[in-house]
Amino acid sequence: MTSVSVSHGAVEDVSDARPKVSKVERRTAPHKRHLVKSIRSGDGDIIDCIDIYKQPALDHPALANHTIQVRPFCVSTKMKPSYVRRMEPITITASSKSFMKEDSPVILTSQLWHKSGSCPKGTIPIRRTRKKDVLESNKFRSYGRKEPMHHAKHFVDQKSTRLAQGNHSLAVLVTEGYSYSAAKGDIKVWNPYVECRDDYSTSGVSLKNGGYHDYESIEAGWAVNPSVYEDNKTRLFVYWTADGSRKTGCFDLTCPGFVQTNHDIALGAAIYPISNPNGLPYEITVHIYQDPNTKNWWLQYGERINIGYWPPELFNSLRYQAVTVQWGGEVYSSKVGIHPNHTATAMGSGQFPDFIFGTSGSIKRMRISENSHELKFPEWVNSHTDEYDCYNVLYHGDYVQDPEFYYGGPGRSERCP
Repeated sequence: MTSVSVSHGAVEDVSDARPKVSKVERRTAPHKRHLVKSIRSGDGDIIDCIDIYKQPALDHPALANHTIQVRPFCVSTKMKPSYVRRMEPITITASSKSFMKEDSPVILTSQLWHKSGSCPKGTIPIRRTRKKDVLESNKFRSYGRKEPMHHAKHFVDQKSTRLAQGNHSLAVLVTEGYSYSAAKGDIKVWNPYVECRDDYSTSGVSLKNGGYHDYESIEAGWAVNPSVYEDNKTRLFVYWTADGSRKTGCFDLTCPGFVQTNHDIALGAAIYPISNPNGLPYEITVHIYQDPNTKNWWLQYGERINIGYWPPELFNSLRYQAVTVQWGGEVYSSKVGIHPNHTATAMGSGQFPDFIFGTSGSIKRMRISENSHELKFPEWVNSHTDEYDCYNVLYHGDYVQDPEFYYGGPGRSERCP
């Protein structure tokens, strides 16, 4: 019998013999036989510490014979200074060096469950999904998966009233046209208002490849997603799909796919603290890069913490390289694009782009790698928003040390009835 220890209170029993919930069991506790330790977080989450070699990712059919790569062979670390639009190189002064180096003055966030305990080495932390959350979900069969999207091009008329994605509203900075092996950015952390249980608001970095309707994508950042997390807290997330979210992919570890290797960071766990317009700014640094030897797509949190990776076996086109990189926000709601009575689900901080006072969603130190070890700002970018009256964008790239991207908005407002 496996011994299970519990921190900060008893953990609820997840066993249930009723046949009608057998499918729910597979979603909520596929790993309970390999449970080493459970931690009850002060915010209500339960974090299960699971043997790394028994994790849910390995249940994916394509990973039946997969050997876990414990650490990457190679990381893109050389940071190239950015350039202003007129291609005048920035003068690197003593003060700007501190801005550009890895320990730049960014106030990073932590996770709330760390206050209650830690998972031992050789395990990974998994945020427990409760049965009732899945049973009460309106999308049981696709629980943890986005509604289908297509791979939109970002050259449409900003004044167009046609919503490109149907129920999805994007405000992003895009680069494409090359082969990309890495993308990075410092994302300011907010807690936007989410109106309905099935709505969500995310901010992050994504890499894409593939066809129009069945594109492949990996992304990471922060999200407020009540249908997955059963609350309105801001949480660290990863996401992947191999077919535009039609039949594959999910947030975090709610389905097999993403292989976790780190024992300190729990995907889906609440982020703390959160930025405040009248207080300090807090950010997370997300760096997604491909190991040239294994072709695994690694996720790095901060400057040194490798959380895990998406194996190339999950994909067809993306296993080789990405052809599109995006930074920015996404809102999903059945009331996106509906006027009147547009959704009030916000993006970013809920404020329209503001680079003067920094009260909006923003991403800084944006970098890509074109199949080299060098991280650099893209040679070409394009800012795009699906609904400029609801969620807008502002690219600040002229005569600054490093281009910055501001985005977001409140959703329903006088400008967006």
